[in-house]
Amino acid sequence: MNSLESGATAQAQEPQTSDVTELILQDILAGRLPPGTWLKQIDLERRYNCTRPEVRRALDRLVQKRLVEHIPNRGYHVHEQDGRRAQEVSDIRVILEVAVSDRIVANASEADIANLRVLASRFDDLVLNGTMLELYEANLAFHRHLLALAGNQELVELITEIRQRTSAAPVSQWRTRARIEQSGREHQQMVDAIERRDTDGLMELTRRHILQA
Repeated sequence: MNSLESGATAQAQEPQTSDVTELILQDILAGRLPPGTWLKQIDLERRYNCTRPEVRRALDRLVQKRLVEHIPNRGYHVHEQDGRRAQEVSDIRVILEVAVSDRIVANASEADIANLRVLASRFDDLVLNGTMLELYEANLAFHRHLLALAGNQELVELITEIRQRTSAAPVSQWRTRARIEQSGREHQQMVDAIERRDTDGLMELTRRHILQA
């Protein structure tokens, strides 16, 4: 029995109704599929009791999220994080995102603040009722809208591109429920700071949030 099959559970032997993408993601985050593991499609079919097209769609989706890497003519493997690169990307994000805190505070209207509050609350709701992939998308939506308030679309696109240089963040760091809940609280605190017109507070919250302090 190979390493993928040995990790299969009794649940995986029954027809799966959950999304295969989420099942693979949960196994990656739990360490059952550690960084560097080659993901043979036939093994995943057996592990999750699903079809080859379902496996392929799931792997391609995880490639888009930067949790799985596809090497042409070789296959898929769990992304291996480059610690140096991840730290440098975080440092760049801190420099860029903290620097526009004053613009965000100055430009945010009451409607903008209300919209950010809705997005932050959406993330909180998904902590209780959503999947990890839904949390990932909700986190990106919050940060895209936040950065857009700086009034510089090139900045939004630049930071989006920079984030793609490492494995999905912060999904790869959300190892515990407590860390996810802390991210949610930080979103709400950032909105609070904007509402108070507290630029210094937003700067410090942004720095801590990016560094996952």
